[in-house]
Amino acid sequence: MSEAVDEEAVLRRHGVQVTAQRLAVLRAVADRPHSTAAEVDAAVRARIGAISLQAVYDALATLSERGIIRRIQPAGSPARYEDRVGDNHHHLICRVCGRMVDTDCAAGYAPCLSATDDAGYEIDEAEVIYWGRCPECVAASSRPRGG
Repeated sequence: MSEAVDEEAVLRRHGVQVTAQRLAVLRAVADRPHSTAAEVDAAVRARIGAISLQAVYDALATLSERGIIRRIQPAGSPARYEDRVGDNHHHLICRVCGRMVDTDCAAGYAPCLSATDDAGYEIDEAEVIYWGRCPECVAASSRPRGG
């Protein structure tokens, strides 16, 4: 949803009532993918002023449930939100600074949808998170200390 998008039309198409709060939350997520609820809250307050934290959480829940945004819950981290939905992409997370970026599937169309043993499940989605250090944190750790 990163290009010029009519957010009101997106909400209506998904059967979601259009409100200033929901529009502001959707725009905040689109402007800064992988934001936490607290970061979305700060962005929404900067955009529209007074809003309760509960209203932000409610909007995030509604938008996630309707498939307008995606909720990602990395282990040991608060939930994060993005508007890139409907594809099989994964994430890279830096263990040092917490930065998260998107990465496409490693080998062609949805390779992760073929589990070695599917235990009879009909698999329709895979969630993969790669953990490591981002280029900036790697560079910072290789700089000489001191002067």
